[in-house]
Parts: sequence; C-alpha cells; structure tokens
Amino acid sequence: MISATVWIYTLASVFIVSAISLIGIFTLSWQLDKLRKFLLYLVSFSAGALIGDAFIHLLPEIVEEVGGFTLQISMSLLLGIVAFFFVEKVIQWHHCHHTDHDHEKHHKHAESFGKMNLIGDGAHNFIDGIIIAGSYLVSIPVGIATTVAVLLHEIPQEIGDFGVLIHSGYSRGRALFYNFLSGLVAVIGAVGALLLQNVFEHVEVFLVPFAAGGFIYIAMADLVPELKHEGALKVSLMQLFVFVLGITVMAALLLFEVGHGHAH
Repeated sequence: MISATVWIYTLASVFIVSAISLIGIFTLSWQLDKLRKFLLYLVSFSAGALIGDAFIHLLPEIVEEVGGFTLQISMSLLLGIVAFFFVEKVIQWHHCHHTDHDHEKHHKHAESFGKMNLIGDGAHNFIDGIIIAGSYLVSIPVGIATTVAVLLHEIPQEIGDFGVLIHSGYSRGRALFYNFLSGLVAVIGAVGALLLQNVFEHVEVFLVPFAAGGFIYIAMADLVPELKHEGALKVSLMQLFVFVLGITVMAALLLFEVGHGHAH
C-alpha cells in the first residue's frame, strides 16, 4: 500500500511541473537574441541535471534495491531510450509530412503543427508524470531530485512550445490555456503509475531505469546537439561550465540526502 506521503509529494510535484507551462507569458517582453542566449544556457544546465539525475540518483538507487545491475534494469533502461526516440520520431514525421506553399494551406498546416505540438507535449508530460511517480516509489529524496531535473528540462521546452502555438495562430490566452491543459496530462501519468503499484508490486524496478533511459536520451539526443551549433569559445566554455553545474546540483542533492540519512 502506497503511503499518503508518497501521494502528496507526487501530486504536488506534478502540479508544479504542470504550472511551468504558464512560463511562456513571462518571456513575451524579452528581446529575441537575449531570450535565445538565456535558453541555450538553460538547456546546458538542464542537460547536466538530467544526466546527473540518471547516473547519480536513479540508477544507483534501483541497483541497490535490486541488488545488482541486472538484465531487467538494462532492458528497462533501453526501453526508455527507445520509447522517447519513438515518440519524437512520430511527432517529427507528422510535422514534416506536409510542405505547402499556398497561403491557405500554409495556415492550415500551421494550425495542424500547433495541434501536433500539443499532442506531442502531452505525451512527454504523461511520461514525465510516470517518471516522477516512479521516483517517489523509490524514496522521497529521489523523487525530489527527479522533479528538479524534470522542471529544469520543462522550462526551455515550455517556452518553445508557447512560441510554437503563437506562431500557429493561437492567441496568447489560448496558447497559455492549451499549454497548461497539456501540462496537466502529467497528473494522469503520475496517478496511473501509483495505481499500477497496487496491481504490480515493485513497479518502480521497471519505471526508474525507464526514466533514466529517457533522461539520457533527452540530454544526449535533444539538448546537447542544440549546444553544438555555438562556435564562440567564450560561449562554449560557459555552456560547458553550466552543463557541469547541472551535474553538480544533482551531486549536491545526493550529499543533502546522505546528510539526512538517505545514503545509497
């Protein structure tokens, strides 16, 4: 039976993650070049945090719980990578499927692009909810660390999604509303994962390495390639510093856990 504490922490975390979808409104007054520079550093930090959470929190915790790095952990980790790759490919395929130059068709394509963006974002948020719930099933500190990693990843993503919806013809109000609805899908994923625990005992043994695989994929396939376009030495070094800082934050959270009696 899942404790009330796990339910409270999980639901609070996914609601906070969902609320991040409203962040786009704060970027409207920013100059585009400043916003782009800020987002690149945020992407660097997010990539480091996701990698750090996967290798410092999620995998060591589940290996300790199971008693070794088993084949089941490896398969679940690989499934996480494949699942995120699949979701991304499906979304990309639909985005690239139509290339119309006619104005009316272009407008319809922009609307379709916006809708597909919402569906894709909803799928990611659903998985985020599952990941957060699975982490809290291991322990509260691991759940908190994972929530921090998800939040850091969601901020640049949600700013981008808000921009896509505006570009697709949505008003600011509708873009915020639909983005928030898409964010709330994380709650469904989290509740579903916690209910699964009542049906399948130790469901976290699958969910946690699955989450780690997803985080590794997002960091290395989505975020790090975004940073490779920058050629200036000063900016590149700053990105590297912020990337390492993201990993350091996850390591610091681990030290905090150890200090409060939650050593691996």
